[in-house]
Amino acid sequence: MAISLSGERSLTAALPRPFAALARWIAKANAARARRNALTALLALDSSRLDDLGIPRADITAALASRPYAGTEHVLNAARARNARL
Repeated sequence: MAISLSGERSLTAALPRPFAALARWIAKANAARARRNALTALLALDSSRLDDLGIPRADITAALASRPYAGTEHVLNAARARNARL
């Protein structure tokens, strides 16, 4: 019989957890869908409302074209800051 040290993990703790991985994947997919829906809703606004927000349509389409976790919020925040200085 082997003695287990307090810092060692048991064999069951080292096994992969497929249900947890599936839950993480579903959460990421839901977040990506919500992001896409929000950006599409922004594209549906008329030009005067987008001007009030300080976001050009080109930046919204660039944010839609980027990967979901590639810093989309930074693209839109930079656009708003750039337009606020003008």
